[in-house]
Amino acid sequence: MIKAVLLLSGGLDSALAGKVVIDMGIEVYAFSAISPFCRCTPGDAGCEQSVAMAKQLNIPEKLVSIKDEYLEIVKNPKHGWGKGVNPCVDCRILLFKKAKEFMEKIGASFLITGEVLGQRPKSQHFETMKLIDREAGVEGIVLRPLSAKLLEPTIAEKNGWVDREKLLSIKGRSRKPQLEMALKFGLRDYACGGSGCLLTDPVFSRRAKDAINHGEFNMKNIPLLTRGRHFRLPGGARFVVGRNKKENEIFSRFAQRYILVASDGVPTATGVIMKTPSEEDKKIASSIILRYSAAPPGKNPVLILSAGAKEMVVAEKISEELLEKLRI
Repeated sequence: MIKAVLLLSGGLDSALAGKVVIDMGIEVYAFSAISPFCRCTPGDAGCEQSVAMAKQLNIPEKLVSIKDEYLEIVKNPKHGWGKGVNPCVDCRILLFKKAKEFMEKIGASFLITGEVLGQRPKSQHFETMKLIDREAGVEGIVLRPLSAKLLEPTIAEKNGWVDREKLLSIKGRSRKPQLEMALKFGLRDYACGGSGCLLTDPVFSRRAKDAINHGEFNMKNIPLLTRGRHFRLPGGARFVVGRNKKENEIFSRFAQRYILVASDGVPTATGVIMKTPSEEDKKIASSIILRYSAAPPGKNPVLILSAGAKEMVVAEKISEELLEKLRI
């Protein structure tokens, strides 16, 4: 039996692409890459979505972490960013290379993706798809069932492994055809109706670019870049302040990794300084924390905690003008 590898994201398009090929009698294996920037599912479900979709399709799945390699691509993508810090072209090249390695390992003959011609502005155009296939070394072996009739026949079609007449000609950003197919196939609980990538988010992108410029963009700091209010202290340290009870509780657990700041004796936000601060930075961070506390006007005590050490700083609430100058 002919084998194929499906690049499964947990979203609807890739699941539909897999279903189309499975129904032709091909033995399909799912391949899913774990990225720190996926937000396809609510909360922190992460790759559970792709696992759930593989179960719906009744196919085995291979999960691979690309965290470290992907971080380096985000920092310096060969083919540039999209509107955010999304290196979509370089991302696809990396995914295809990894999927091809898995394909060869299990003796499969071609790859399947849920890409739709013209759906993504950065990576899903005819010439860009050709470039990605070429640089990833997968020319001719990537079947895109949802748009296949609009593209050149692949090896799978030329060899008669799949029936080109049963493939589709979907194009553009409308999702109506896919939703109709999902209903027909009985697929449910899919995700990523729009972009499921955090790197396209305008707020996160601004913070990420700043972190890249200051050498702070790493796996340790990613959780902070997705939360809180962000400020750049005069000495160069990033200061992140919780916006709500949940974020404050999360930041409070970072005592062994960062320097914590909180107003003493009154309800307060919790702040995190991401590197050793200067004395001036401690004073400014304390002033910012007081701005987000129930402390009265005038001078107030602020606690600074670092790896078990405790320091008390007395400060006053920061002015709105200076606060905005420091905001990232």
